[in-house]
Amino acid sequence: MSRHNRHGGGTDQRGFRYHISYQPDWLDRIRVTRRLPSGRQSTKTLFRNPSRRPESEAGGLIRTTIESPEQDLHVEVALRADTDRVGEIEVVWRSNGGPEPTMDRVSLTLESFAPRRLPRSEARHSL
Repeated sequence: MSRHNRHGGGTDQRGFRYHISYQPDWLDRIRVTRRLPSGRQSTKTLFRNPSRRPESEAGGLIRTTIESPEQDLHVEVALRADTDRVGEIEVVWRSNGGPEPTMDRVSLTLESFAPRRLPRSEARHSL
């Protein structure tokens, strides 16, 4: 049975703060990619799960919320799937068209923990 969502946060390359609600047994980390004023693209780890590995089954519903009030950003991802088969989810968010449109695009990549590997004895019996 999956556990209740946990809460965390982080700061991106431009100093914007994010509030994150995440599944502790599926989400390993969130990376944020965006353009910098120089025109270069930058990727930064926004959040890393402090647990570092799942403690129980993630369940069949992946649900994560990412908010940055300073940017008026609110993204909720809900995906019903076999969680061992979903390795990463990418969400691209665009602002309402600020003064620098190329910098107003934010890519959020949610990465799962590596799939659980069965011990050899269990793997042979599950075929």
